[in-house]
Amino acid sequence: MENEGKGLHGRVLEALGPEITAGDHPPGTVLRTDELAQRFDVSRTVIREAIRVLESMQLVASRRRVGVTVRPTEEWNVYDPRVIGWRLTGRDRPRQLRSLTVLRSAVEPVAAGLAAQHATPAQCAELTEHAMGMVATSRGQQLDAYLVHDVAFHRVILAASGNEMFARLADVVAAVLTGRTHHHVMFTDPDPAAVTLHVQVAEAVRTGDADAAERLTREITTGAMAELDVLAP
Repeated sequence: MENEGKGLHGRVLEALGPEITAGDHPPGTVLRTDELAQRFDVSRTVIREAIRVLESMQLVASRRRVGVTVRPTEEWNVYDPRVIGWRLTGRDRPRQLRSLTVLRSAVEPVAAGLAAQHATPAQCAELTEHAMGMVATSRGQQLDAYLVHDVAFHRVILAASGNEMFARLADVVAAVLTGRTHHHVMFTDPDPAAVTLHVQVAEAVRTGDADAAERLTREITTGAMAELDVLAP
């Protein structure tokens, strides 16, 4: 029964979340528990479970004698990977991708420079492994396999920076890389220049060249923004 409950409230969540983030229920809209239970043909307990999750993301607020109210966009937890994923499924996808890519541009180059100073031998080995994995999967329309190495590479960079705030952004970066691939905001094969840059970043980190690691990573994020201008204007 427990797994069934999780499945039911998950189904409600995966419908309401994208609707809210897409603006189908504008800020200030009151969502009635009884009406939602009827719509989804589930108990009010299931609806309350889903609402609790939406509250944790700051998408809605529950108040006695008022109901469940959709919160203003500026109050949402926009760093929650599920919120990012939902926003990427909606009509606001180009703006969301651009916003996330600007965030990457601000953070990742600095993180790479720090990684060149602080990365452990094991982290250097991981970076090289994933950079080589990106090379191996960069041809033949293997975007899903490429994505695995791409996400892992950037997770290591952020963790190796030694800055716990940067490291916590790993899920955000993973969400934008995943969204870019799953929503076809990439070319059928990754840009060869970008693949080469990842290899060069791994080497700069391994050799402790902080300036090169930062500069090369900035080239990666600049290239990602240029791709968006073409594929998601």
